Parts: sequence; structure tokens; C-alpha cells
Amino acid sequence: MTAPTLEIHLTDDDLTAALRSDARAGLTASPKTLPPKWFYDARGSELFEAITQLPEYYPTRTERALLEQVVGEIARIARAEVLVELGSGSAAKTRLLLDALSAAGPLKTYVPQDVSESALRGAAAEVAAEFPGLAVHGVVSDFTDTLHNLPRGGRRMIAFLGGTIGNFAPAERAEFLTAIAQVLEPGEQLLLGAGLVIDPSVLVPAYDDAAGVTAEFNRNVLYVLNSRLRADFDPEAFRHTAIWDAANEWIEMRLEATRDMTVAVADLDLTVEFAAGEQMRTEISAKFRVDGLTAELDRAGFTTEHAWTDPLQRFALVLAERR
Repeated sequence: MTAPTLEIHLTDDDLTAALRSDARAGLTASPKTLPPKWFYDARGSELFEAITQLPEYYPTRTERALLEQVVGEIARIARAEVLVELGSGSAAKTRLLLDALSAAGPLKTYVPQDVSESALRGAAAEVAAEFPGLAVHGVVSDFTDTLHNLPRGGRRMIAFLGGTIGNFAPAERAEFLTAIAQVLEPGEQLLLGAGLVIDPSVLVPAYDDAAGVTAEFNRNVLYVLNSRLRADFDPEAFRHTAIWDAANEWIEMRLEATRDMTVAVADLDLTVEFAAGEQMRTEISAKFRVDGLTAELDRAGFTTEHAWTDPLQRFALVLAERR
């Protein structure tokens, strides 16, 4: 087995600087917002893993079942020599792709990318042990602004799974997909996982479960601000809400102040007022229609080779080629 290698483009100081910038911008905006990427400290990651096991949260198991069904076809079409995974995390679903791409013949290298160096080291070591003939080269970065750091060479397929594409607003999404196209060579591919528009009676509970795990996950962003920026939020004084925005076809997660509050963020020398009932948006999770998603990919510079959906039409996997 060849030991995995790691390339670091994002340090803890870089993360803190980005958090400071995002927190200042979001907490002084009207209405207030915070980006969802700040949910994910160690506790937030554990809470999200718990969410994926909840009966209401269908996306993870639906995507995995769909991937199990079609991964052989993906591998035959892609013939990838290099698999790049954006936001790899624990790389759990990746094993399906690695198995199929290895069986199809040409796969030589796996490039997991994540913001967490510790998570990436662990996942890279596990994959290297499971696939001893595979070179594993991790990249510690933020995929939104360091795509240009991804290694080149070999026929690449970039995988962006989990429906994370839905966390981008439409203009940000267009910019991001175009940036992916720009780092790929013509003929290289993107495998995209995306949640589809479904009945809100199924969709909303996935983001507002009966056990309250998603509520704790949502409030975790306030614990992150408290620990990293010396803020004094009382997270339990905020109520979790999840709302389906039919016009934009996305779920919004918000935190609602249950009373008037004054919050100090010491590291920003910032004082923030919350009125009782005031809501702060912490995430959007856009849902798609297959035709709309392939049109967005087309505008970004891709040609859709195939789109697969599960039997209940809840999730899609789209394989697209860079023109």
C-alpha cells in the first residue's frame, strides 16, 4: 500500500479569517444570515451524521440506493483515471464509485477534497488501506475558491454528491458550476447529486425532524461563533424553523429569537441586536427539476450524458461532460 499524500491550501487561521468575514457580513445584514458551512465543527459533523440516520431524512439513503443501482453504468461511461471528490467528508458513498471505477479498469488516483485536515487524513488512510493499488492524494481547501488547486493529469471525473449544490443561491451556483468547467479539460466529467422538488409534506420534515436533531444542528452554528469568535449567544434562546419557499423551490432553515437579545461578538468588536421573533437564515437547500438542472449545466459548459433518478423521483445523479 502506498501511503496517502496531503496537500494543504487551507489552515485553521484561514478558516478563522473566513468565519470572521462571513460573521461580520451576515450579522450586520438585514435580514441577518450565516452560511451553512459553519455548522460543521466536530460536533456539527456528528449531528449531521445523526441526521442522515433519521427516518424523516431521505436524501442520503435515497442517493446511496440510486448510486448502488447505477454506479456500474457511470463507471462504463466515465472511464475515469482520476476521481476527484469535492467535500468528501468520511468518503462513505465514495467506496461504491471506487469499486466500480476500479473494476472498469483505468482508475489510478483518488483525490478527496475537504476543509477538515483531520477528517481528510482519516478518510484518506482508510481508502488507501481498502484500495492498496490506488494512489490517494488529499487536498485540504475550500472548494468554492480553490478549484484551481486540484491536480491535473489523467482523465478526471469530479464528484459533487449529497445535494450540496442546493446550498448555493442561483447566481452562486452558476458561478461555481462554471468554475468547475474551467478546471476540467474537454471530455472530462462532473458527477452531480441533487435533490429534486417533491411534496412539501415529505420535504419539510427532512429538515425539521420530530426528535429535534436538525434543530440542534442548526443551533450549532451559534456554538461555533461562541467558541471561535468569543461571542455570547444563548443558542437555546433560538428556535429552529424550516420553511418551503415554493417560489424559489428551496428549503430555508432559520433561527428565530424567542426574546429580545443583545449579543456581543468579542473578536469582531461587534454588538448585535435581535428582536423577539426575528429570524436569521442559516441555510438554503434548493431542490431541482431534472430539465432545469441540465439547463444550468449546459450554460456552465457541460453536456449532460445521462441523468438517473430514484423510483420516487426524489433525487437525481447527473453525469455531464465538459465541452
